[in-house]
Amino acid sequence: MEHDGHGHGTDLPPLTVARALAPGGDTVFLVGCAVVLALYLWAVVRLHRRGDRWAAGRTVSFVLGVLSIAAVTCTALYDYGMVLFSAHMLQHMVISMVSPILLLLGAPVTLLLRALPAGGTSRRAVVRLLHSRWTRVVTSSLFTITLFIASLYALYFTPLFDFLMESRIGHLGMMLHFVAVGLVFFWPIMGVDPGPHRPGHLMRMLELFATMPFHAFFGIALMMASGPMVDTFADPPASLGTDAISDQSAAGGMAWAFSEIPTVIVLIALVIQWYVSEQRTAKRLDRTADRDGDRDLEAYNAYLASLRTR
Repeated sequence: MEHDGHGHGTDLPPLTVARALAPGGDTVFLVGCAVVLALYLWAVVRLHRRGDRWAAGRTVSFVLGVLSIAAVTCTALYDYGMVLFSAHMLQHMVISMVSPILLLLGAPVTLLLRALPAGGTSRRAVVRLLHSRWTRVVTSSLFTITLFIASLYALYFTPLFDFLMESRIGHLGMMLHFVAVGLVFFWPIMGVDPGPHRPGHLMRMLELFATMPFHAFFGIALMMASGPMVDTFADPPASLGTDAISDQSAAGGMAWAFSEIPTVIVLIALVIQWYVSEQRTAKRLDRTADRDGDRDLEAYNAYLASLRTR
């Protein structure tokens, strides 16, 4: 049996090759997704039993977010992602650009705060963490944008990617990193859950657009490269019927496309939030004006009454 540079036989069936490289990797994500989903649904049930309402749309969004992670890590795509650049890039884009948006639209932090006992130690600890200096740092635009861009260029254009792909632990750590980076980047932009001081809606849009050129350039660089950019995918198994350059070009196209689609979704969500916020502000100002007007009218009537008395 022939072997390539990474130690797997090029004449083995593709799934056999992938499972030999990362045995049981999808089990970790399967258990993790199940636990996270169970905790979220437990909190929703707890609220309903207490008589509180929780929007069904938030629950649906969070469930879809968890399922999207499971779809790319607990299926055959996980195995193909070990030997095909395009499959790996699809995983990367979904769990860092799509899944975090869906999870954050589910408002998990808000749900947690409402589910925990009011005045309890756990709830106070969560509130302190949300307003801590550490949280302010990791949610600042300087940190999130830098981390988001570095996760592309510092990972794929250095030997770090090949090093992580050599072990199951390294690969799992990289996938979890993708999820964490997406959550950290989109959390202050989405603004659904409570947190440190957030910029205005216009500034959030600018932060969203700031990463688009870097993401697009990364995808174009992969598509136009004349040779393999990473050694891990330099020699895909012959049974897959593809070559490294074509597969890498497909990966670049995915990276470019995913810089556009999630951005549009987040932009629509921001516009809706901005509109709702302006409507609430207008109603609050109207109520204040009505109260002020009532007070002025009462004062004028009192003045007229005093004149009649005199």
